[in-house]
Amino acid sequence: MPANLPPPYYEAEKRYREAKTSGEKMEALEEMLTIMPKHKGTDKLRADLRRRIAKVKDEAQQQKGPSRREPEYAIAKEGAVQVVVVGPPNTGKSSLIVALTNASPEVADFPHSTWKPTPGMAAFENIQFQLVDTPPISRDYMDQWIADLMRRADILALLLDLRADPLQQYEETLSLLGELRIFPMGAPIPEDLKKPPFVKKTLILMNKMDDEKTEEDYEAFLELADTRLPCLGISTRAGRNMAALLHMIYGLAGIIRVYTKAPGKQPDRKSPFVLPKESTLGDLASKIHKDFVDKLKFAKIWGKAVHDGQMVQKDFVLQDGDVVEMHI
Repeated sequence: MPANLPPPYYEAEKRYREAKTSGEKMEALEEMLTIMPKHKGTDKLRADLRRRIAKVKDEAQQQKGPSRREPEYAIAKEGAVQVVVVGPPNTGKSSLIVALTNASPEVADFPHSTWKPTPGMAAFENIQFQLVDTPPISRDYMDQWIADLMRRADILALLLDLRADPLQQYEETLSLLGELRIFPMGAPIPEDLKKPPFVKKTLILMNKMDDEKTEEDYEAFLELADTRLPCLGISTRAGRNMAALLHMIYGLAGIIRVYTKAPGKQPDRKSPFVLPKESTLGDLASKIHKDFVDKLKFAKIWGKAVHDGQMVQKDFVLQDGDVVEMHI
């Protein structure tokens, strides 16, 4: 199928050839990528453009040297928890983001269709999780800024391809993370590290579990991998286990939802305060307003672990679903 590129594309391509600096090259390449129509005739050309963009970025970074600077793609955290989705090429990271969130990353059947992080918000009951799509990581290539993004994340979701060689993907991905000093929570950490490690809550997602045959392959992977990390077989194409994934994220996040109410009023169940597990009444008060901690006299609690309207003090440990009526 012919590419049928419009005239503005060739104008941007000419500016790229004439560019003298990395910034000028990057601007022209990104404009070419934006202008290019999306169809099968341009798939290979789009992939080539992304490789060229990655190469220019690497060259620019090498010219700048190792000086400390802000990450190239810093994603501000939103929602109750930030989940960064990582994995080898063509495992379906973008498809997962599309299936669960309001984001629209490009989905294609060729490697490196994602070249920058794309965040999206996934609704879970009355809260939201932020899921971040990322370019693939492999021995062949990995953008330098991905390490910083993973180190800042609350949770890492390693997405693997059940129809490829998932065990090799699993072992290689964990090895790559280890070289970046990123280790799943509970995994052994080498004693000879010269810098502090980054320990992350991590889950393994096995994509393309579309039928009974792939279900058997998933069970075989679990047996061979013998991993203690939480695992889930999913299918972005068939929409399998999408709800279960959100429940898994919530359980792994280590958070609780707490509601507040005024005396004689009903609580707003649509807008909970999200706190880490083991948070106290004092922690909730400080999140509502910094002056509440000193002014708070007591609170009444409605929940599973107390009598309705039980009076508690600042050191009371809150539970998921508690309703709090504060008195100052």
